Amino acid sequence: MELRPVQKSNIWKIIRLSVADSQSDFVATNTESILEAYTALISGEVALPFGIYHNDVPVGFVMFGYGATDDPDEPPVAAGNYCIWRFMIDRAFQGQGLGTQALQLSLDYLRTFPCGPADSCWLSYEPDNAAARALYHAAGFVENGSFCGDEVVAVRKLQPL
Repeated sequence: MELRPVQKSNIWKIIRLSVADSQSDFVATNTESILEAYTALISGEVALPFGIYHNDVPVGFVMFGYGATDDPDEPPVAAGNYCIWRFMIDRAFQGQGLGTQALQLSLDYLRTFPCGPADSCWLSYEPDNAAARALYHAAGFVENGSFCGDEVVAVRKLQPL
């Protein structure tokens, strides 16, 4: 499994990936995410969009952020830390353990500190998204009592557990 930056050669394959219909209320489409990445970048913020590949096939999408922005909903933990801004596995590849592997791969990447030093990684998810909560908790993320808009915030130290 590997992460590949979203670029001209793979953008359309990544955009075509989608979650199951029952999950569509929990995560933005990859098109929306890539548009958000573009607007973040031209505003001087950090957005790192990647395709998640398994056996040379795109199976998911992840996007990272770094540091605080002027988003009023952003939790205090954002300052000086990494964020898993988006994370999804395509409907055709769910239930195979790829989400667990991709999340670990994502954390390994963030431990290289591609944008600068950080203590932690944070993410947020809809309170009703039990599958996301279970996946993130299994990877060591702990809810810290903060919210990002209506979403629950969970944080994990970047050093190994």
